[in-house]
Amino acid sequence: MITGEIKTRIDQIWDTFWTGGITNSITILEQMTYLFFMKMLDDAQTTKEANANAFGVAVKDPTFKEGLWHNPDSDKDIPYEYLRWHVFKNKEPEMMFSIISKDVFVFIKNLSDGKDSAYSRFMDSATFLIPNARTLTKIVESIDKLDMNNRDTMGDVYEYILSKMAASGNNGQFRTPRHIIRMMVELMKPTLNDTICDPAMGSAGFIVECAKYIKEHYKTELHKKENQEHYKNKMLHGFDTDQTMLRIGAMNLMLHDVDNPCIEYKDSLSSDNTDESKYSLCLANPPFAGSLDNEAVSKSILSITKTKKTELLFVALFVRMLQLGGRCASIVPDGVLFGNSTGHKAIRKELIDNQQLKAVISMPSGVFQPYSGVSTAILIFTKTNDGGTDKVWFYDMKADGYTLDQKRTECAENDIPDIIARFNNLEAEENRTRKEQSFFVPVEEIREKDYDLSINKYKEVEREEVVYEDPSVIFNRIEDRVNNIQSALAEFKSKYLK
Repeated sequence: MITGEIKTRIDQIWDTFWTGGITNSITILEQMTYLFFMKMLDDAQTTKEANANAFGVAVKDPTFKEGLWHNPDSDKDIPYEYLRWHVFKNKEPEMMFSIISKDVFVFIKNLSDGKDSAYSRFMDSATFLIPNARTLTKIVESIDKLDMNNRDTMGDVYEYILSKMAASGNNGQFRTPRHIIRMMVELMKPTLNDTICDPAMGSAGFIVECAKYIKEHYKTELHKKENQEHYKNKMLHGFDTDQTMLRIGAMNLMLHDVDNPCIEYKDSLSSDNTDESKYSLCLANPPFAGSLDNEAVSKSILSITKTKKTELLFVALFVRMLQLGGRCASIVPDGVLFGNSTGHKAIRKELIDNQQLKAVISMPSGVFQPYSGVSTAILIFTKTNDGGTDKVWFYDMKADGYTLDQKRTECAENDIPDIIARFNNLEAEENRTRKEQSFFVPVEEIREKDYDLSINKYKEVEREEVVYEDPSVIFNRIEDRVNNIQSALAEFKSKYLK
């Protein structure tokens, strides 16, 4: 758990960037991440060296070797020792600025030694943008007090920075609230046998949370070499069309101890993405707004629903990408649940008639504040290609543990634990009435209502019976008032209109 002291330090670093002229939140996050990484490399080697010295052995696979490193940009040879955080942090500001910007940054960009990895692919276009020695010195002094060896703490730090990025109003669309991501992961319960994908990954929040869930629930199993190999190199997949977000996502995963995820620059909806029947679990919050020309969209997706709307195309994509028996939990805008267009109806029919739609969790409109007030829901389904939907579980989430205004302050009202508990015990949901917060609806009724999946279509609202007075009593009261008015008018007339 991130402490108030660490939050204050991150806030100070953020303010230093602003006063130094860097105000774009994504640029701040990128530049801060590069410096985190520089310190993390040195801290990790310092720990390795201490352990090696204790046992009287050499350091295995050191990042900073003995001797000289050749800088491909300057064509100069530099001692590895000069590239280490604990060395350059003590230099004079101008000297430190020169070392970091011209040598250390080039070193971390080329760290993979030509090997293809998520890190090497997305660091290739990275640029060092901190403008001057004074700003850099202040930032380095603040970062120096953070413990980079504690991956859990660094993961929390990164999440806090992402929340600041969203709160700043810049690029908030890239961030799904962490507690909503965690809820969805806990609903889906990923296992070591899963191959997981988020085809609209942004800062990799869903992938990170899946990695954390696996580490928490499969600690013993992860000691096996084959499980560790799958977890590190094959389990976690993500795509995005924004190189900056891919770089941020790769760093986010690395800070959560996932060093080689399968993340790629890819337009998930285009014909360039040929993934079919590949993944056992998809989790995503795909783009809501916008439309695409049919020419830009893969024909196999359009065969499921012919539409230009990205929110519908992504649901069709999940169907295509999943293996038989694969599961999906995706956030969608409410319009997907009840839209009347041919595309809207086609995707709902696909989930209900051809796949197995399991749950619709309606969320309140404030969940994505402060940067969006859109109403959303979570769709949970399993790919069968043979139907299997006999009933659908609905839940009406009214609170998520935070106020639903723009401040999003933590509060006591929270349906998330209840949602998880009920979903994990659906047998007990059978006898709930439509007046309760969750209930089942048989598929026949959904078909009769034109495949509408909005909860209000099925929820029964209990209204208090209104008891009206007898009409004669009401009439007599009206008659008395009319008589009083007539008497008052007569008195006024006799007094003033003689």
